[in-house]
This record gives sequence, C-alpha cells and structure tokens, in this order.
Amino acid sequence: MIRILVIEDDASIRLGLGDTLTAKGYAVDLVGRGEDGATRALDGRYDLVVLDVMLPDLDGFEVLRRIRAGRRDARRVPVIMLSARGAELDRVRGLELGADDYVTKPFSLMELLARVASLLRRAQGEVAEPVGLALGDIDIDLVGQVARRGDVRIELPSRAFAILKVFARRPGEVVSRETLLDEAWGYDDYPNTRTVDNHLVKLRKALERDPEKPRFLLTIHGAGYKLDIARDAIRWGSA
Repeated sequence: MIRILVIEDDASIRLGLGDTLTAKGYAVDLVGRGEDGATRALDGRYDLVVLDVMLPDLDGFEVLRRIRAGRRDARRVPVIMLSARGAELDRVRGLELGADDYVTKPFSLMELLARVASLLRRAQGEVAEPVGLALGDIDIDLVGQVARRGDVRIELPSRAFAILKVFARRPGEVVSRETLLDEAWGYDDYPNTRTVDNHLVKLRKALERDPEKPRFLLTIHGAGYKLDIARDAIRWGSA
C-alpha cells in the first residue's frame, strides 16, 4: 500500500488531508511539527510527503533540506510543499531545495489529489512495471493487451487491461475503487465507483472458471477488491 506522510501544523487542514487521502486508499501518517516530520520522513519508508512551509519549530524548507540530505530512499521521496505564501521567491526556494511540486493555500482537494497521483505515477515510472501475469491457465500480456487460455484468445476491452495492471502493481493487496478509478480511468475521464463494480463483474465472467465463486478477483467488502495471486505470477519489465 502507498504510504504518505503529511507534515502540517494546522489541525483542521492536517485532519482533512488525512481523511481525504485515506479515502483514496493511501496509508497516511499525520505530524504537526517539523522536527517530528523530519524524523518520520528519514526513519520511515514513505512514497510521498506533503509538507507545509510554516511549522512551529523547523520550517518546511529545513525539513526538506534534511530529507534531501538523508539516506538514498529518503532523498528520492517526492515532496509536495504547501504554503499560504504566494511569493515567487518561496516557490523558487522550495523547488531549488528539491521539492517536486508547490501548492499555495487555499487549495482544492481535488487538485491536490491530482498532483499526488501524478507524482506517484512519475515515481513509479522509475521502477519496474508489470507487463504480464498468469491467472491459473490464463496468460495475460498487459503491454500487447492479449489474453489467452492455451491457444484460445479471450477478448477483453482495453479498459480491462488497465484495471488488471492496477491490480498487478499490488499483488495480494486490497485496492480501493477510488484507486482503480484514479489509475485505470484518470482524472480526465472520471466515472463513478459503480462503473468499477460493473467492469469487475465482466472481468470475472471472462477470466474466472466460476464467476460466482471467484478464485482470483476477490471482493473485500467495505474496502474494494484484491487480485489474489503471488508476486511470482507477474512478469515485470522496464516502465
């Protein structure tokens, strides 16, 4: 699961960001002080940090400097800076210190979520991506968008391969409907969560021996779906 650290001293903003990011399927840790945030960012394994500039002890610039001076995994974590300041000098300073994006308060939560998703996709592009997977006797080529059971081709729409790629990035993990929408549909073409359910029904009919008792594409009630396969059932390649 993707882990995000929010370092923000305003309790209402901090909790609001925590609730919003959690609802999108991210694992979120919340910190209200710069010293604590720097320690967590350096000690933990986070996929992204949301960092406020104005903090009660260390300012966000110093926190960012410590992150970028840390060990390799901390140095590479994407950082979005938040600030009520609109001065160009502050934005330039943050970017020069290694911030990946800069959002001025007040901001739209949907815009922030889009920026989070964009940075995460960019970061994931630096590592291996799933290019194929095996579901029992079905072989699926995610790049060529071909699925076969033996010599018999299984016809799937392009969206089905996009959905399967989202699952293949997280084998054995619960994936929320919102995460599927974000990654398989994107923000320019954003349907509702019921659309996800309809596509999963069709995928099960195409890929499961018994769609009423699925072996691979499982519903996790109240949370989302899970592709129940081992990591070694996935073929990986360069992004």
